[in-house]
Amino acid sequence: MAQDSTPIASTQSAAGGDRSDEQLIIDYRHGNRPAFTILVSRYERELYHFLVRFLGDRAAAEDVFQETFLQVHQSADQFDPQRRFRPWLFTIAANKARDLVRSQARRPTNPLQASINPTDDDSGEYLDLMQAVESFPEAPLEHRELQQAVQKTVMSMPDHLREILLLSYFHQFPYKQISDILDIPLGTVKSRLHAAVAHFAERWKTMNHSQSAS
Repeated sequence: MAQDSTPIASTQSAAGGDRSDEQLIIDYRHGNRPAFTILVSRYERELYHFLVRFLGDRAAAEDVFQETFLQVHQSADQFDPQRRFRPWLFTIAANKARDLVRSQARRPTNPLQASINPTDDDSGEYLDLMQAVESFPEAPLEHRELQQAVQKTVMSMPDHLREILLLSYFHQFPYKQISDILDIPLGTVKSRLHAAVAHFAERWKTMNHSQSAS
């Protein structure tokens, strides 16, 4: 699958013209097979990158991506067109990814290949992650080195904290949609995200102290 770190384009202005995701899934239910191909194309990059970040393994992300859209195909008739397609899709993907993690003897530790570029005020900014950190390396880090350090820190987090951090900071889902995706109360979303940011900050600080001492 082709890799691209450029920002995600609007799903409605991408392939499929002006048809919304919701209209496409309705069209597919009515026998329009190309509509399904358009949906896969729209989310191929974003959903795949989410799964790579979550699982830390590209081959596993590829498998879960395919399983996710197989589930979309099988459950298309159950989709409520009054709701948004994107949170529904990520709900399926997150469940599939968690199932895979639980089935593995240990969590993968492969480095992520992703950059943080948040744009949604409701989801916070990357700076929020760093403000809780008391110290930084004395020598400035190159962008790629910093990116790899962030990726390593995120991958070391517990699954339930990592997934909420990815949904909020990497994919800019608002709290209500995260609540729907993870099937947890809104208050739990906020408290868990706060815990995730604090955990990230502590891990980041520990890693930097270790590097300074070495």
